[in-house]
Amino acid sequence: MNPAKVNEYDYINFLIAAQKVFSTVEASRTHPLGEKQVAHDAYTRLLQRLPPDSEALWAEVESHVARHSGVLVLDDTTLDKPYARHMELVSRHWSGKHQQVAQGINVVSLLWTIGQGAVRLLCDFRIYHKATDGKTKNDHFRQMLEQAHTRGFQPEMVVFDSWYSGLKNLKAIRDYGWAWVTQLKANRHVSQHKGHRLAVSDLIIPYGGLVVHLKGYGWIKVFRIDTPNGDTQYWATSHLDMHLISLAFYALDGWQIEVYHQGIKQFTGIERGQFRQAVSQINHIGLALRAFLRLELHRIHQQLSWFEAKHAIIRDAVRAYLASPTIILPPTA
Repeated sequence: MNPAKVNEYDYINFLIAAQKVFSTVEASRTHPLGEKQVAHDAYTRLLQRLPPDSEALWAEVESHVARHSGVLVLDDTTLDKPYARHMELVSRHWSGKHQQVAQGINVVSLLWTIGQGAVRLLCDFRIYHKATDGKTKNDHFRQMLEQAHTRGFQPEMVVFDSWYSGLKNLKAIRDYGWAWVTQLKANRHVSQHKGHRLAVSDLIIPYGGLVVHLKGYGWIKVFRIDTPNGDTQYWATSHLDMHLISLAFYALDGWQIEVYHQGIKQFTGIERGQFRQAVSQINHIGLALRAFLRLELHRIHQQLSWFEAKHAIIRDAVRAYLASPTIILPPTA
């Protein structure tokens, strides 16, 4: 068997360098000169032969996380595929970007962060497509937490939104000995006294929070936050001694996964994979996430934004072209 002409690092580096077009055809066209010509089929075969899992990502990020500190944040995002008609894994999902149901591929992520945005490192991810594996988002949520526990994580806090605040998830986190912070929907029922259940929106919640009982779980602490745009949010935690200021910092930690979602979509071409087969699409997503890991570590160590790091790649090429432009007016007849 002939050796593979390209490897995963060729594709990762291409995703980092590419600015607009993120296809296997473009990857082959930009393959370094001086090497044997590489057809786009080589990159297509690469995406079909890699194991479609997150183990390679973990191998690269493992040494950069402090497993006994920091915050684990879990959430999902939808990769837009509005024109896909025959692409596997594409289905209808709620999109926070569009504020409505949209067509795309849903990715559930586990992010490790520390310092309210000083570091944002992805540790695990799953593709949600119930028709393929029969798993719900909550199943993926618990599996990633189990994997994090197996890998030795002992985070300061686990943060997630109201979608994942079901009892099975809360109990799973408690079983690992971890504390959690989440949002609750306004109609979530709790009780201050036995047999007297109320929606959290009907409670009189003081500034410092209110300890209440969540049926099927136990005692939790809830907070009410009135946002500047007029909305009211209800937050809850298993940490009964938590103060509002601490809650605000954990909420800021939780927001980092939204920053991460924006970054992977803007800088890695994660939504641009034009592959019909599920294995190719999963591997494109996985390699895009590993490309973003490099951008994030570069940001941390070099103090360069993701945008500046990407733009610096083409700046020398632009400078070289300006020194000797090739697109010029032809000589007159």
